[in-house]
Amino acid sequence: MKTAFITGITGQDGAYLAKLLLDKGYKVVGANPRRSSNGANFWRLNWLGITDQVTLEDCDLVDLSSLIRILTKHQPDEIYNLAAQSFVQTSWAQPLLTGQVTGLGAANVLEAMRLVSPNARLYQASTSEMYGLIQEPMQSEATPFYPRSPYAVAKLYAHWMTVNYRESFNLYACSGILFNHESPLRGLEFVTRKVTDAVARIKLGLQNELRLGNIDAKRDWGHAQDYVKAMWLMLQQDTPDDFVIATGRTTTVRDMCKIAFEHVGLNMDDYVTIDPEFFRPAEVDVLLGNPAKAQEKLGWSATTTLEEMIVEMVEADLKQLSSQ
Repeated sequence: MKTAFITGITGQDGAYLAKLLLDKGYKVVGANPRRSSNGANFWRLNWLGITDQVTLEDCDLVDLSSLIRILTKHQPDEIYNLAAQSFVQTSWAQPLLTGQVTGLGAANVLEAMRLVSPNARLYQASTSEMYGLIQEPMQSEATPFYPRSPYAVAKLYAHWMTVNYRESFNLYACSGILFNHESPLRGLEFVTRKVTDAVARIKLGLQNELRLGNIDAKRDWGHAQDYVKAMWLMLQQDTPDDFVIATGRTTTVRDMCKIAFEHVGLNMDDYVTIDPEFFRPAEVDVLLGNPAKAQEKLGWSATTTLEEMIVEMVEADLKQLSSQ
């Protein structure tokens, strides 16, 4: 039985990844940073019905000693670093915290691995936000980065530290440059889930408007369940490498909203209000990933369309709100 250690196991990606690995027969250990509202964080694991199947350990990215303790105790075959302060808007309000958790936290994981589990294989969650002010119309592994938020800058540090530890210490460490990926397990602070939750509330008469920022921003959206499969595949290769994981299709926030509203028979123009409060200090206008390398070397491609995903999310929110 292989053992996998996941930081960020209570997040969207961590929960789906844990389910995938459990289904493959892994023992799954998750980092559980103690927070005042910690109990509420298990809702995704509960939603997937796997809370009792994972081993949760007190561990925090900013505490190197706890990472060393967990790796020493469990000696995982695979390490997935998914934890971060991952909400872009918050990173302007808390840039130092974002740098410490998202950037230096990843360095702590790498250092703990080097000291205690050098034969393990590590996956680092990089992000398309690192491309920011895009230097090419379609972004690949070779496209130069130009981060436009404290979050993206912190992720870029983590990304290059992963490359550096791979080259300096011969570690099996790779990064997945994942473009936007969503699901019913997405947090309400992210625009797709904010939209689908609002659409469900409006349909049920619980809300009468949806306030958004730049709805002309374009994103390459896929399903998180597809994307965690790519994470696992990266750690099954003969040599470590970095991969763009994307659908190769970009869509505006406006058109994503239309899909959600039309699914419940409503016109988005009757309910959407543009609120300057939700505009970013530095906007990322377009993201469009080139998944060719992942398709060729990993045999991976996205299987869920944006339309299918948004309908799934709206239906999940309708069901959840109706049951309440």
